[in-house]
Amino acid sequence: MNVTGPTEAAAGSGAEDEAGATRATVRAFLAARMNGDVERLTALFADRVDWLLAENPACPWIRPRATAAECAAQVTDLNRHTVAENARASVDTFLVEGPDAVLMGHLSGTVRATGKSYEGPFALRLTVEDGRITKHQLYENGLSIAAACTP
Repeated sequence: MNVTGPTEAAAGSGAEDEAGATRATVRAFLAARMNGDVERLTALFADRVDWLLAENPACPWIRPRATAAECAAQVTDLNRHTVAENARASVDTFLVEGPDAVLMGHLSGTVRATGKSYEGPFALRLTVEDGRITKHQLYENGLSIAAACTP
């Protein structure tokens, strides 16, 4: 996964310090996702998370989640239902302001049960408080994913 975006903020004002801490947590989150490190992801998510990912009944890994363990387990669910070697994600934009980060890019993959592929743009908004992710809102091409999950 390519992570590009603004350079690290210089130490200084509280806002710059907060943005730097947010950026560091988001980078740790991305690394843990790429490595499928559920233990690290659980530590990065807050005890309760405002999780938003539009429900997709055709897709077994997309469902409501609220606790750190449930949110971290999404990577395990995704890996169970998709072909890991076909999964791709790139981040084209990485914006941080205070506790909020927005990542935009493109993702693609193949559903294991059907052999069908999906792809499309995504936007991910994360909010970080005290070094832990309290909000995770993912917007993606749900129609493409649903079609790939449908036999």
